[in-house]
Amino acid sequence: MFALYTPQTADKALPEVKRLFENIIMQKNHVVALQEEIQTIIDSGSPFEGFINKKQELNTAVTDLYRAIEQLEATGVIIKSVDEGLLDFPSRRFDEEVWLCWKVGENKIKFWHGKDEGFMGRKPLESTGVIEP
Repeated sequence: MFALYTPQTADKALPEVKRLFENIIMQKNHVVALQEEIQTIIDSGSPFEGFINKKQELNTAVTDLYRAIEQLEATGVIIKSVDEGLLDFPSRRFDEEVWLCWKVGENKIKFWHGKDEGFMGRKPLESTGVIEP
């Protein structure tokens, strides 16, 4: 679903977006743990059966991770970095398409940046005027 967010609508959506993002982090951590288990199985010279079973478990976990990403991005919010906890909400500032920017640990939407700018180009919402719907 495509929707433009205002700072207000992004803040209203933030609790659900945070919940969906936390699920992505949990799924990613599960994938990493399974990858480590597979490497241990390989290093130990265990029989094929254990490796194959764990690999199938990993395949399911990767699929679950991608489903979780799809679920979050179906809200229109884009993940910029899972590892850094960066998400962008599409918005408009006057006649310009921009991103409202959120980072894990922030309690509300406080920053925006241009379409071609990244995290380093973040600007505070308060100093730039109102972002229009």
